[in-house]
Amino acid sequence: MDMTGKTVLITGASRGIGAEAGRVFAGAGANVILLARSAGAVKALADEIGPQAVAVGADVSRYCDVEAAVQTALDRFGGLDVLIGNAGVIEPIAQLAEADPGDWGQVIDINLKGVFYGMRAAVPAMRKAGGGSILTISSGAAHNALEGWSHYCASKAGAAMLTACLDKEERANGIRAMGLSPGTVATQMQREIKASGVNPISQLDWSDHIPPDWPARTLLWMCSSDADDFIGTEISLREEAIRRRVGLI
Repeated sequence: MDMTGKTVLITGASRGIGAEAGRVFAGAGANVILLARSAGAVKALADEIGPQAVAVGADVSRYCDVEAAVQTALDRFGGLDVLIGNAGVIEPIAQLAEADPGDWGQVIDINLKGVFYGMRAAVPAMRKAGGGSILTISSGAAHNALEGWSHYCASKAGAAMLTACLDKEERANGIRAMGLSPGTVATQMQREIKASGVNPISQLDWSDHIPPDWPARTLLWMCSSDADDFIGTEISLREEAIRRRVGLI
């Protein structure tokens, strides 16, 4: 898919799915705004990609940071075509009775408020331009309760509902809202889950996880007209039919 002249803002772009998405979209010709709290890591990735990449050290739990990143896209490249709400954390993993309220709330701030902040900052610019795509990284945890993951499950469920609300409100304005549930992916988050030893996900072998370029390539496909049938829904990369349609198998 040719993304030449398009601009993509990716949150949580310092590692894992976000970093791979930066590479995949840039490889398709897009300008990429790479946002993460780890300013040094996104700067290194932007240097790797080249002049079509801009690193933004920012925290998605602060609306002013996200709003400034959207403005960077507008100032640097003249618009924003795609927003990928990827930033997410799972630590500290803990049962409800022992969870630290501040830590629990911080996960909500990043995983749920961060998704809303991205949408809130991007939608006005996309409306003016006649449309765009807003893609949110979801999870099976949005729909299934897991021990020790109350913060993660609740925040991902909320983000899935935000995506559905966005579709309800903005489809008529040309904004394509979709979620992607990638399954378990070979990223640092899975190492954190493994180390916790909590719930069946921590017992999975590393070979059970898909490589991070699979969801990244799926996100690129989701920007194509071939994915229009899925607007307003959540795509599961666990489904073999989706993997085939994307060209992963």
